[in-house]
Amino acid sequence: MSRIGKKPVEIPSGVEAKIDGQTVTVKGPKGTESVTLRDEIKVSIQDNHIILEPLNDERKTGALHGLSRTLVANAVEGVSKGFEKRLEIQGVGYRANMEGTKLNMALGYSHPVIVEPPAGITITVEANTKISVKGSNKQTVGDVAAAIRSKRPPEVYKGKGVRYEGEYIRRKAGKAGKK
Repeated sequence: MSRIGKKPVEIPSGVEAKIDGQTVTVKGPKGTESVTLRDEIKVSIQDNHIILEPLNDERKTGALHGLSRTLVANAVEGVSKGFEKRLEIQGVGYRANMEGTKLNMALGYSHPVIVEPPAGITITVEANTKISVKGSNKQTVGDVAAAIRSKRPPEVYKGKGVRYEGEYIRRKAGKAGKK
């Protein structure tokens, strides 16, 4: 049995949860998220907690139990607090700015790189080199941040490129040169 799955998911104040068959829908100040669970997991709401229980003792069901609990907990946290990924740009002439809702980046190419966020995701730029991706769905926030990073990943010789905030880039030594 999953140790993570045993923990009940607390519903904070201001968040409303509803169960319709195998679909858990949570509504809060940051939006609405819904999670569809597998048939092997039974879900119920008891005194302001969402409780998930496996219907059998198979190994696969135990894994699904922990996964389902984490997905529901992320949905509850997303609609109450939201998720954020921060990126930073390093390199001479590399910068970003917002044009309406689109992110426009100069990353050393001969053309600007434009990223349009999907619905429910907001992108903000501070000081031309700091990018913040916010939303209520943890997976979508991570996917958008990874898509932005993939436009110019940090390179190992000079460290130029788009990286996650606090990400360590292991640097390589360049050519040794003539002696």
